[in-house]
Amino acid sequence: MPAVRRNVQDGSVVLTRRVFARLLGLFVLLLVFQTAVMEFVFRRLVENTAGETPHLLAHEALWAGLIALVVALPVAAWAAGRITARLRRVVAFARRIADGDLSARLALTGEDEFSAMEAALNRTAEQLGRNFAEIENRRQELAAMLDSMPEAVVAITPEGLVRWSNAVMQRIAGTPIHAGRPLVHFVRDPDLLACVRAALDHHEVRFGRASTLAPGRIFEINAAPLPSGGALAVLHDVTRIEAAEKSRRDFIANVSHELRTPLTSIQGYVETLVEDPRPSAATTREFLGIILKNATRMNRLTEDLLALADVESPDYKLALQPTRASALVHDAIESLGGIVVDSGVELESSGAPDALVLADPDAMNQVFGNLIENALKYGKEGKRIRVGARLREAEAAFEAASEVEFTVQDFGPGIAFEHLGRIFERFYRVDKARSRESGGTGLGLAIVKHVVQAHGGRIWAQSELGAGATFHFTLPLAPAAAVAAPPAVLK
Repeated sequence: MPAVRRNVQDGSVVLTRRVFARLLGLFVLLLVFQTAVMEFVFRRLVENTAGETPHLLAHEALWAGLIALVVALPVAAWAAGRITARLRRVVAFARRIADGDLSARLALTGEDEFSAMEAALNRTAEQLGRNFAEIENRRQELAAMLDSMPEAVVAITPEGLVRWSNAVMQRIAGTPIHAGRPLVHFVRDPDLLACVRAALDHHEVRFGRASTLAPGRIFEINAAPLPSGGALAVLHDVTRIEAAEKSRRDFIANVSHELRTPLTSIQGYVETLVEDPRPSAATTREFLGIILKNATRMNRLTEDLLALADVESPDYKLALQPTRASALVHDAIESLGGIVVDSGVELESSGAPDALVLADPDAMNQVFGNLIENALKYGKEGKRIRVGARLREAEAAFEAASEVEFTVQDFGPGIAFEHLGRIFERFYRVDKARSRESGGTGLGLAIVKHVVQAHGGRIWAQSELGAGATFHFTLPLAPAAAVAAPPAVLK
């Protein structure tokens, strides 16, 4: 309120001058009145006491002056008191305005200059109130907008003190950020502090990256100087972007590696055949067999890449229809039984309920095919693969079961605990050498995960070394309306 206080002081000076001028005018009027009374009295005395002595005239003149003074003093006191009272009200009003009470108003008591001034002061107070209310509303709107931003924002004074910070910045800092205190008390990331200091010192926009501000998160920093002094720092969380970019680079590197290995093998054997003018039939047959094996591996990798791109696409659609869980298990065993028998492994059912689930039968054949093939590769020593399903128990006693849990279990060497959280990642292998020897592409379980999630289900694995591995996934039960309706293509 410094500007308001200065305006009040200037107004008080002007008001004092006006009051002084009015009192001076009143004094002049009183002198004129006294002169008129004296002239009237002296004229009467001269007419009535023409022969009397000058002593009598002086006596009468003294009484006339006293009478004029007695009449003038109360009038002057009344006028001064009225002006002083109105002046005190104006000063009290001005103090309330200076203290921030913009609801203060002066009562209008007439139509003189004081009343005009009081009306002008009231209008000024009303305008100030509207201006401050509008400023406050805009401040609150700006604060709400900044709080709703996904970016963290903090404003710094020229002295390096916190001026303001939004809710995101408060959460990232992990401790309440108080205005008026140095930023370094709440944030210790050197990159952020360096960007802010450079923006304050050089009055230039500075950019940077903060990796120690919050555990496991990366932020891009944009620190810009403010026109009124200080700086504004905006932090954009790029953790997901960085993770996606790393995943993309890893994916390209893995695809390149997976393709390069069979291509190198094919190229080597073809060059050997080309350079040998008369290769033996046995050598040719052996080399061609190796070339065919690698070509088949490349073909499988290409098919799996296309399948993965399909299930990861936003346009991936499923022909969901009510299907019995027991039918899904039976079809999986029937369609894959021949492959398993040729390997000397027994494929058996552990039972399944007749509950109806919402599923795409073709997609489920892909899921079971990949899971059983994976069990066949890594659990062949157990000589058994067990496929089954069961109704999952409700979480509360008054709730009904809402999904069916399917399992594919092998009795092989099992999977170490540290691998269980990553086996559904693309190209992740527990045993890389064994996987490549068996022709695996490292994409089967990633495809299974995406297909199950597209059905609205969940997938996970349980295993102990030496006790085999079990893959679990769930499918939601078909609602009554879906059972009565024809199959629909759902996204």
